Amino acid sequence: HVQLVESGGGSVEAGGSLRLSCRHSGPNYARYCMAWFRQDLGRDREAVASLFAGGGNPRYADSVDGRFSISVDNGKKTVFLQMTNLKPEDTSMYYCAAARTMISDGAGGGYCSDDEGRYDYWGQGTQVTVS
Repeated sequence: HVQLVESGGGSVEAGGSLRLSCRHSGPNYARYCMAWFRQDLGRDREAVASLFAGGGNPRYADSVDGRFSISVDNGKKTVFLQMTNLKPEDTSMYYCAAARTMISDGAGGGYCSDDEGRYDYWGQGTQVTVS
């Protein structure tokens, strides 16, 4: 059974930075798509960034591209979300998610989905507040 444990949220002023961490407790970590989503009260969950733990190109939402960076430390089975130049609109609850499957690109490769329905495991969420 996979558990995802997040840490690193908090409050910061606009223009500041935070780094979120998510530790994956299960086996075969490198076979998972790892992603960060965020959700405000009354709104749909939004994919922020995703990355295949075994290697590959990260994907970002347009709203965070150039400001956020997702990375993995496979030795620690941990995925990070480095957030810089934070804006008040980044205020949200952030969730780590893991998916056992990728989406095929039709050319022998694949990529991680932006669809929350394709993710099998979720963390408890960590609040980020930007003022």
